[in-house]
Amino acid sequence: MTVEAHKETLEFKAEVSQVLDLVIRSLYSNKEIFLRELVSNASDAAEKLRFEALSDDALYEGDAQLRIRVEVDREAGTLTVSDNGIGLTRQEVTETIGSIASSGTRRFLENLSGDQTKDSNLIGQFGVGFYSAYIVADRVTLVSRRAGLGAEHGVRWESDGRGSYSLETVEKAGRGTDVILHLKEDEKEFLDSWRLRSIIAKFSDHIALPVEMRKEHYGEEAEEKQEAAPEYEQVNRGTALWMRNKSEISEEEYHDFYKHVAHDFEAPLTYSHNRVEGTNEYTSLLFVPKRAPFDLWDRDQSHGVKLYVRRVFIMDEVDKLTPHYLRFVKGVVDADDLPLNVSREILQHNRKIDTIRQANTKRVLGVLETMARDEPEKYGAFWDEFGRVLKEGPAEDFANKERIAGLLRFATTASEGDAQRESLDGYIERMQEGQEKIYFITADSPAAARHSPHLEVFRKKGVEVLLLSDRVDEWLVSHLTEYKGKSLQSVTKGDLDLGGLADAEDQAAKEKAEEEHGSLLEQMKQTLGEQVETVRASTRLVDSPACLVVGEHDMSANLARVLKSVGQDAPETKPTLEVNLEHPLLKRLEAETDDERFAELAMVLFDQAQLAEGGQLEDPAAFVGRLNKLMLNMMVSGG
Repeated sequence: MTVEAHKETLEFKAEVSQVLDLVIRSLYSNKEIFLRELVSNASDAAEKLRFEALSDDALYEGDAQLRIRVEVDREAGTLTVSDNGIGLTRQEVTETIGSIASSGTRRFLENLSGDQTKDSNLIGQFGVGFYSAYIVADRVTLVSRRAGLGAEHGVRWESDGRGSYSLETVEKAGRGTDVILHLKEDEKEFLDSWRLRSIIAKFSDHIALPVEMRKEHYGEEAEEKQEAAPEYEQVNRGTALWMRNKSEISEEEYHDFYKHVAHDFEAPLTYSHNRVEGTNEYTSLLFVPKRAPFDLWDRDQSHGVKLYVRRVFIMDEVDKLTPHYLRFVKGVVDADDLPLNVSREILQHNRKIDTIRQANTKRVLGVLETMARDEPEKYGAFWDEFGRVLKEGPAEDFANKERIAGLLRFATTASEGDAQRESLDGYIERMQEGQEKIYFITADSPAAARHSPHLEVFRKKGVEVLLLSDRVDEWLVSHLTEYKGKSLQSVTKGDLDLGGLADAEDQAAKEKAEEEHGSLLEQMKQTLGEQVETVRASTRLVDSPACLVVGEHDMSANLARVLKSVGQDAPETKPTLEVNLEHPLLKRLEAETDDERFAELAMVLFDQAQLAEGGQLEDPAAFVGRLNKLMLNMMVSGG
């Protein structure tokens, strides 16, 4: 068949041009990484073909020797990176090359700070490796054909990266992809084969596929070979790094391999390399990144590590090899005892996979425990990036709940600022004599948690309280109900139980106050009606006039707000209004003889208590009207 001409010129979106400009500017100081990125993409394409060919051998088209080639044309000033991997259709070129990280571009741009140093750290999180070619090239041409399609289904993409790109159907005999870089005048150093070989040895030595370049001939031999077909030689070691002995691998090699497997531009925070032998033999090489990827919270995005079986790539992002709360972990697992035709369905019901998953989990938790113990500052950096994800662990992994809980970090009333650095073990060590519980408060912001009126009695008694303001915290405390024999207790639920910290005098004073002021409490309950369960004297409050409390087993007000914010229904729960009978406002209310003014004051106290909890008023205008009316009355009466 012949190729039917079909060429079109398309415009980049404005944000794509911005990202391209940033990539070129921010990575220019380390420009040789463009070759690492292109070779890494070629390797991925070859691995994907090998996987698909497990069920359809015809995709090899009679050539099962997968390889990557790097060639230079000094006269044309071009550098070409070719692979005979899976290749791309015209539609796939449009989706993956015609737009940059389409799902994350907007969020990428929202994260830009204008500081080139900081912005360059974002690049590795947004999958823009292909575009690093524009660091050294003023024009890039991509020619590709997907394996299994006829030669007439080739596609040619070309752009100078300045606003538009062309796309046309071409004839391509061989499957795979050629990326042709038309080098800038001041980047011709990358036409030097020895320069390229040194870069490949530095960045791509670990790639399990052969990376080939033309064999160099000199002198008389060069003249003899001039008319002969080109000879190629492998310039990388081509050995799977994870299969080598740990003692033979340098720190730099581990870091380079991580950058390849994770498509990151930064070195990892830490890693674990292990070989397991016995009834279930496998090798794992797992990395913890320094920074969270942009799609960490994307429910539709796949996460996980690469799976190999006897050095043969099987599939990417296998979530069955690590639990979901460790989805930030990158790396590879190479199993000896799994079938080569393993599928995602088989993985769900495979005991060997379950064993590997359990071992990987314990290994990662062990690495984090060591870091938390020996390098607290480094662990603090990890927590800032991945702490909210780790908080999902107690709900998902009952077997390791206690270990995960030991790794959690919180802000507390005893710590300064909003940084989460205090452990539950540290909290227990600081517990007062007679304290039996770990107290916490949940709120929708650090400030709301720290300044909640519920904390007043705890400050008075010097009792530390965990300040929980991440959305995931409500999920956490609903599953983590105790740690090392100490139960976790919300300070906003039920009757305040201070255990051995409670003063008999305080309780007696509360009971006496309720007896003496029973008519006030009853009148307030009648005024507020169905808005509250009851009104009672408080032992929590010291300085504030009122606060809202829900039942011990009721949903917290903060969780109800979280559910409503994501469009879910929350059960209606009537709170209890606790009042500080020693507060001047309550004394003023008790002395009020005008029923209308009593009602106004009672409603203001109730609304204030809602606002102090971070809640939203059903009728803000009515609250403002009541408040204005009270202030005017005060002005008229002179205070």
